Amino acid sequence: MSAWIEMISEANATGALREMYDQAKTPHGTVDNVMKAHSLRPHTMQGHVALYRSVLHHPDITLPLWFLEVVACYTSIKNNCEYSLTHHFMNARRLLDDDKRADDIYAALQGGEPQRVFSGKELALLNYAAKLTVCVGSMEKSDIDTLHAANCDDGEILEVNQVVAYFNYSNRLLNGLGVTTEGDAVGYYK
Repeated sequence: MSAWIEMISEANATGALREMYDQAKTPHGTVDNVMKAHSLRPHTMQGHVALYRSVLHHPDITLPLWFLEVVACYTSIKNNCEYSLTHHFMNARRLLDDDKRADDIYAALQGGEPQRVFSGKELALLNYAAKLTVCVGSMEKSDIDTLHAANCDDGEILEVNQVVAYFNYSNRLLNGLGVTTEGDAVGYYK
């Protein structure tokens, strides 16, 4: 485990922390460092797990999961959060199941040029995600009007808004505590 603060290992977890670790396990059967960073205050992990699962793993999500993972990655790139980018680009790559396309998307996002590989609704949503991340104080109704003009419905806008909001929270948790992927099973999907 690696962070700038103490993280209690799974082997040493008892009581409420043990219960939260059991709830936070990935499909790999492990608990990632992003959750272990909460170990000194396990009640904060409960909210984190609930929010994460509601924005990326809820059955009522309508946008393609690979695209929401890309939104997560673009947010994490804008925040310079290597931890989230590493995990969630692996997820996007696995969901896309097309290494060439994944490589092209990664290069375009890293270059701040999503228009190289996206257009229409997807590009509009990625531009919204970038502005919401780096210029949140300058958001205007016209930003939503632009999304409507690109044929985004309000539910899709909300889905992207929530992914961006969650990753801004998570990126700040990770970067602010120096959490690394050391010891993690990278990526949610096998």
